Amino acid sequence: MEYHIRQYELQQGALEIEYIEEYFGEFPRRKTAAEVIGRLGERDHQILMAEAPLPDDPSTVVPVAYKVSHELRSDETDPKLADLVARLHDCVKFAGRKVLYSWIGGTRRDWRGQGFFRALTEEQEAWAHDNGFDEIVVKTKNRLYGMRGTLDHLQFNVIKFEPHAGDNREAKVYLSKPLGLEVLDRHRSNRSVVRST
Repeated sequence: MEYHIRQYELQQGALEIEYIEEYFGEFPRRKTAAEVIGRLGERDHQILMAEAPLPDDPSTVVPVAYKVSHELRSDETDPKLADLVARLHDCVKFAGRKVLYSWIGGTRRDWRGQGFFRALTEEQEAWAHDNGFDEIVVKTKNRLYGMRGTLDHLQFNVIKFEPHAGDNREAKVYLSKPLGLEVLDRHRSNRSVVRST
C-alpha cells in the first residue's frame, strides 16, 4: 500500500488540524487554529496529514491521520513547554542538540490498524533527520494503550513514567527515539509526499 501524505505550511495546516480534530472523540479539548499558530509560529515544525479515499466513494479523498511536531528548546518561555522541559531535564540532553517534540496526532477510528500512523512517523523521522534533529520525544497517557503499543512497535523507548495519585491509567509516559541513518534504514512504508501552502 502506498500512503499519500500532505505536508502543510503553518496557516493552512492549522486550519486543517482544527477541522480533523472534530473526528477524534477521545480528545477532551480540541486545538484551535490560533492555538496551533501560536505554538508553532516561531520554531521549526512540521504538520503532516495522511489522506485516503472514502470506502463508499473512492473519488472523495479525506484526511485520515495527522501528526504535528515542533522543536523543543531548553530555554522555553511558554509555561506548558517550560514545564515539559523541566520534567525531561533528567532524561533528555538539550545542550548542543536539537530535540523534536511530537505534540499532537492520531488516526481516525475507521482507518486505524492500516499503517497510516507508521507512515506519518517515518516521514516525520526523515524530515527531522534532514533538519538536524538528534532525538524525538513524545508524551502520552498510560491509558492510551493503543498509542503506547504503536510507539513500542516504532521502537520508541520509555524514558520516564509519572504516576498519577488517583488513577494510574492517567499516569504520564514519556518516550524517546534517537535519530540517525540507521533509523531511516528501518523504514518500511511506501510514501508519496505533497507540499501544500
